[in-house]
Amino acid sequence: MNNLDAIYDFILKELRKLTIKENFYFKPIKPKLSDLELIAINISAEYLSIDSEDQLFRYLSNSKLKGMIERSVYNRRKRKLFLHM
Repeated sequence: MNNLDAIYDFILKELRKLTIKENFYFKPIKPKLSDLELIAINISAEYLSIDSEDQLFRYLSNSKLKGMIERSVYNRRKRKLFLHM
């Protein structure tokens, strides 16, 4: 388990304590990652000072989250979730 995995797990556990909802808006097709998990990825990246999206996806390719989200989907959902972060 690398640093990103450990930090992601910790942040996700703490976020689940704070909220009951996993998803904040309706999606007709169920995504692999919930909105809360996407927020945890984003907070973990900020904590590790990962500035570029390219660097984040290099980290994700070596973690347990490999293949869970595509870059275009990540951007679209991240923009929609901005008010919840």
